[in-house]
Amino acid sequence: MTTPDPAARTLLDRVSPPIVAAPPPDRPGLVWRPLQREDVPALGALVAACESVDDPPYRTTPAELDEALFDGEDRDPGSNTLAAVADDGSLVAYGRVRVLPGDERVVRAFLGGGVHPEHRRDHLGTQILQWQTDRARQMLAETGKEVPVRIATYVDDGMTDHAHLLSRAGFSPLRYYTDMRRDLAEPVPAPTSLDGSLVVEPWTPELDEQIRLAHNEAFADHWGSEPQTTETWREGDAHFAPEWSFIVMDRSTDRVRIAGYLISGRYEQDWDALGYTVGYTDLLGVRRDWRGRRVATALLGAAMRAYAASGMQYAGLGVDTDNPTAAFGLYERLGYRATRGSALYTIEL
Repeated sequence: MTTPDPAARTLLDRVSPPIVAAPPPDRPGLVWRPLQREDVPALGALVAACESVDDPPYRTTPAELDEALFDGEDRDPGSNTLAAVADDGSLVAYGRVRVLPGDERVVRAFLGGGVHPEHRRDHLGTQILQWQTDRARQMLAETGKEVPVRIATYVDDGMTDHAHLLSRAGFSPLRYYTDMRRDLAEPVPAPTSLDGSLVVEPWTPELDEQIRLAHNEAFADHWGSEPQTTETWREGDAHFAPEWSFIVMDRSTDRVRIAGYLISGRYEQDWDALGYTVGYTDLLGVRRDWRGRRVATALLGAAMRAYAASGMQYAGLGVDTDNPTAAFGLYERLGYRATRGSALYTIEL
């Protein structure tokens, strides 16, 4: 899909924001309103009901929902969330929109939400998606950034109804991602011999800011990647596993030079749904000047050994199938095998 040329039309022309992002009309026994922090237990129950039917390869905790919707300076649940609330106080549907504050090259509005399985033939999904798209257009216009913009949401494999809903609303699949796992019962690679002054070291909090900056540089040439701010970098810290995270340092000078990094997460809430325990690689990056020197191989091997030492059955990660660094082939050579996937559905503006 061709990215729109921002010089061809102004941001407002491309986005065409509505004056009002109106919620759907109330129904007997059902009212629409923004989410409040007090709704988190009910929202957790709604999301659990959705995930029990949709069976994604993860499970979302109330704490994750609380952070995603209410923590952070860029969150505005009063304007950027919407819920359908039944007379008994239960939630039967919800939607949210977020524009990431650090986006520079392509500004993205991400949509999330769900409809209780018992209400999926009530057209609530269509109504929420219309509100989300309208609100996303408003939020993108509010950024004032004269660059390409995107309304986006992820669809897991097997969620055909969701994909059809998005297609009817003008979304198209733009990018595909694959989840992979590596059986740790098989022999784990021995430590990789790195050349020169490159050394694998444990993650330390003192270097975390340097790792963030290294990440922004390493992913500058990756499709869909935008700079991480200090705030977005720390999102999801509840699942961060420092004991499974590593860096490769170049010690050839006195300056701190991070050649590569691997950040792991421990998602215990997912293990029952997956049917196995897993150490998950959230981020893996190698800065351009150090590519081709087996840095990624060394980091993945260190992580696998750490996962295995903690009793994990598998190592897991996700990969963009069009990754320009040929990561998919590297993972396969190290014993990773594809399991499930997802697609990014977008409206490009």
